[in-house]
Amino acid sequence: MSLKRNLLLAGVILTGSVGLAHAEMAATTASDIEVRSGPGAEFPTVGVATRGSPATLDGCVEGSRWCRVDVNGMRGWVYAQYLSVEQNGAPVVVQDHRDDLGIPTITYEKTDPVTTGGIQSAQPDPDDQLLGRVDEDSGNIVAITPPEEVRTYIDDNPVDTVQLGGNLAIGATVPQSVEVHRIPDYQYSYIDVNHRQVLVDPGTRRIVYVYR
Repeated sequence: MSLKRNLLLAGVILTGSVGLAHAEMAATTASDIEVRSGPGAEFPTVGVATRGSPATLDGCVEGSRWCRVDVNGMRGWVYAQYLSVEQNGAPVVVQDHRDDLGIPTITYEKTDPVTTGGIQSAQPDPDDQLLGRVDEDSGNIVAITPPEEVRTYIDDNPVDTVQLGGNLAIGATVPQSVEVHRIPDYQYSYIDVNHRQVLVDPGTRRIVYVYR
């Protein structure tokens, strides 16, 4: 099936209050925390970031506790009080020191399903296959960190992309009709969904990792 659209995502506009050169900061998770697809408890959980995980902090929403991070192979939103940043050689909580740390301010704004700023959102075509919904117990899934040789193997052994509608998130279920591809001496298999490389548990067919 030919690619009709980019990965189905909620449209967002994200802008920083500072230049791109200063728009990212190194942070660490202070506890096991849920990573969500948007800045609010109403958004689906992408996965769980384990305590002590290194993260890249893009910035936080003004007047909100939510910050956007890259952590454990996931990109999403977490509470600022569960993130720490090193200041003068000691870790400090982001929520308590946002002004002191100069945390960038970013905005989150839902948009209509059109291309905006290079990000495209669209409703699935009736003929598209769909990812299953994220299971309710997906929050119990431990975020994995695949070894580098797994990515190398996937890059060296490309497969045809599969066009799927729905949210590409850890815990979502891949349809039975989609072929998954085994990785030698590794417990997870892989597929290419909308030109994104994804690791899948071949037993449950649940997504366990999404490469950026």
